[in-house]
Amino acid sequence: MAASDHEGRLGEEFFTPGTSSFTDFLAAHRPELLSTRRVLPDGVRAEGAPHGTTVLALTYRDGVLLAGDRRATMGNLIAQRDLEKVHPADDHCAVAFAGTVGLAVDMVKLYQVELAHFEKIEGIPMTLAAKATRLATMIRNNLGQAMQGLAVVPLLAGYDPAAPEDARGRIFSFDVAGGRYEKFGFHAEGSGSPYARGALKKLYRPGMSRREAALAALQALYDAADDDSATGGPDLTRRIYPIVSVITEDGFERLAEGETEELSREMVEQRNTRPDGPNAGV
Repeated sequence: MAASDHEGRLGEEFFTPGTSSFTDFLAAHRPELLSTRRVLPDGVRAEGAPHGTTVLALTYRDGVLLAGDRRATMGNLIAQRDLEKVHPADDHCAVAFAGTVGLAVDMVKLYQVELAHFEKIEGIPMTLAAKATRLATMIRNNLGQAMQGLAVVPLLAGYDPAAPEDARGRIFSFDVAGGRYEKFGFHAEGSGSPYARGALKKLYRPGMSRREAALAALQALYDAADDDSATGGPDLTRRIYPIVSVITEDGFERLAEGETEELSREMVEQRNTRPDGPNAGV
């Protein structure tokens, strides 16, 4: 990575004792590679950068589910229709993001390396709570850019084998200053999140099956798209559907496109007869 006196040999920095954080290693030796550390010149604000919108997570019987719409906007324009906002961080943890797309993608990639690096150095994986704390630190490092309009607001979810059996699916949210908050049951982030959370308040219940949880997530994203122009609903013509992924004892799994399409079409068909969506169970 850094220049060396002998081509093909690692530089001295690779043999210098340090922390198990890959981010700290880059900050010390190649800070220019950390996009979250760059601040725009004084008086300059980021206008027109593509932004990802609504993502959500909810716990269910076997673990936790994450979902996100596919739209990225640039002001009043649709910048991308098929953006992927849900990414695995490791085998039992995933990140969904809202906010500035370019920075968010870089942050997710760096976070994936951060977790893998820690496990290689320490010989054990981080606990889920430690993973949330490490992500909070990365978000805090982006505070300067967030204040200039380049905010990234991720949503972290994972399966925690150390938690009680009925609470192993866990969800963490963050603010732009790196504050970390554990959420219980469900949560949503992004411009359409108030509408998604409103839908989940009436649809969520503990112990849902995977299919029930996926349908609840799709219904919530549909409600978000119904009231928030920056959130994209299922596009049946282009066959673009929300990303839905689950994390269980067996690890991270993204629902197959065929399954997501089937559930999305079922939901849209229900909306043809009940436009406001299903009533809350009593």
